[in-house]
Parts: sequence; structure tokens; C-alpha cells
Amino acid sequence: MEIALWLLRALFFLVAIGLAVTQTSSTQPSQGWLSIFLFYTLGALAVIAADVFVRRKRIDIISSVYFGLVVGLFLTYVMSLALSPLFAQFAPQQGDKNWQSLIITFLGISLSYLCISLLWQTKDDFRFVIPYVEFAKDLKGAKPYILDTSVVIDGRIADIVETGVIDNQLIMPRFALIELQSIADSSDKLRRARGRRGLDVLNRLRGNPNIDFKVYDRELPDMKGQPVDIKLLTLARHLGGKVVTGDYNLNKVAKLQNVPVINLNEVANSLKPVFLPGEQVRVKVVKPGEGPGQGVGYLDDGTMIVIEEGRNHLGEHVDITVTSMLQTNAGRMVFGRFEAVSKN
Repeated sequence: MEIALWLLRALFFLVAIGLAVTQTSSTQPSQGWLSIFLFYTLGALAVIAADVFVRRKRIDIISSVYFGLVVGLFLTYVMSLALSPLFAQFAPQQGDKNWQSLIITFLGISLSYLCISLLWQTKDDFRFVIPYVEFAKDLKGAKPYILDTSVVIDGRIADIVETGVIDNQLIMPRFALIELQSIADSSDKLRRARGRRGLDVLNRLRGNPNIDFKVYDRELPDMKGQPVDIKLLTLARHLGGKVVTGDYNLNKVAKLQNVPVINLNEVANSLKPVFLPGEQVRVKVVKPGEGPGQGVGYLDDGTMIVIEEGRNHLGEHVDITVTSMLQTNAGRMVFGRFEAVSKN
């Protein structure tokens, strides 16, 4: 791709030189042929330099400028046709043609500006009006994922996305970002640290070129006066996406409103290992359990193991036999019976 770009730039420069030579060959020296030649060549070099140094070009901005100019110029042409009878009636004199030209020129500039501004502000909604006009690169995956403040503060979403398991576009709404910034500016030390960690996670997502991350700036009319959680659900329904959250209450509300939701805690629990009764597990007893004689240990993924007759072996690695498992909102709990102290 890089070679093709440089070939295109070289071809453009040669065409500019060819045009300069054509113009200067038919121009007398007294008419500034040197100025014409320098204008073409230096202008071509300036365009190439701008193309080289501005490496990250926004396709949505470029497309909206092109399309806005086309629509603006078309509307200007239609307006000029509509106003021509008025010009003929009220400006019949030849000297008044200058005013006619000024009015048409001002209309052209104004309409082009308004069209480009409109497209920039509503580019995310245009796919509903004109199917082939998107002004944004194609979304990766089936549906975009709208991030909640809690899942950003949690930080695991960045680790999951970097593994390549998720290929969808990640969207951080502006109103959720404002809430995260207010948390980072909190006077409470722990709350402030959580907010700053969330901002670090967002910068990590934005800085990864393999992640399709976007901050959604607009607020829909239905969002006015609504709390952040309701705004998230409204935006997910509007974009046809899914809410990614670690908030238990938001997860329940989303299911009640039939909004697709991904609970990161449920995802983490589903990835924890499943043990069958009778399997052997080695674990370290780290604290006493609530029941008489019980000890508690944890696997590397955080799964709690309740060990019968394990209280007398605190700080030791023991071999247990799994007796049962219990699924809770906080995760899985494994119950086992003490067999022997591990020698390793």
C-alpha cells in the first residue's frame, strides 16, 4: 500500500509539471510564465507534503466534507435558478450583475457550510436515511458494545479485548465519560483512584490500533433529564448494540427492558474451571471457615474452596476431594473433603 501511495504521488507531481509546461509554452515571458510554472510545481509539492505529514485521516470527516460540498453546490445551483427571475426583474442593469454574483457566491458558501456542519453533527444517524452513506468505517463484529462506567473502572475489559476474543466496536458515551471524570475529581481518595484507573483504561483502549474504540458525543432527545443508566440503555437500543457492564442492578434493568447486556462478572464466572465430585484438587488453606473444623482456600482464578477438616492445616498445601459445587452471584464455591497434606 505504501509503494502504491508513493507511485500515486509521483504521478500527481508529473501531471502537475506537465500542466505547468503546457501553460508556460503558450505564455509569453512577459506574462509571467515562470510564476505559472512555480505555482503548479510548488502547489503540487505542498499538497503531497500535507498528504504525507497528515497520516491519520478521518474518513468520516473527509466524506462529510465531500458530500456536504456536493449537496451545497447543488442547492446553490437550484437557488440560482429560482432567483434568476427576481434578478431579471429587480436588477436589469448590467452593473447590477455584480450584486447578483455576490449573492449567489454567498449562498454557495453558506449552503456548503451548513451542509458540512449538519453532516458532522448527525453523521451517526445518516445510515437510517441514506443506507449507503455511513461516514464511518464499517463496525467490526455484529453489534457495537457500549461501555458502562463500572466496567471501565474494573479494567478487565481492556485485557479481554487485547486477547482478540472481542472484535466489536467499543463505544464510550460522552455522558458516561463525564461521570467517570467526576469520579476521578472526587475528594474521596479511594473514589478518586478508581476514577483515574478508569481514565487510564480508556487511554489504553484508544491507544491500541487493533481496537475499534470511539467516544460517542451526541445525546438523543429521549436522554434529556434521564440518569446515566437509562441513557446507556437508550443509546444501546438506538445503535442496536449491547451494554457491557459490571453493575448488577443495571444488568437486571437492561434485561427487563429487553436491551442486550453483557455482564462482565458472569463472563468471568463462566470461564472458571468446573469440578466434578470425586476430583482431586490441591490448594493452600489460608483462613478458617465459618463451620466447625472448616478451612478456606482459593484457586488462582479466585474460586473459593471450603475444606472440611481443613482448619488444623492453616498455611499448608493440602489435597482435597471435591464433594459439591455451589453457584452464587459472587461466583462459584467448591466444597471438598480433606485427604492429606501435600508434600509439594
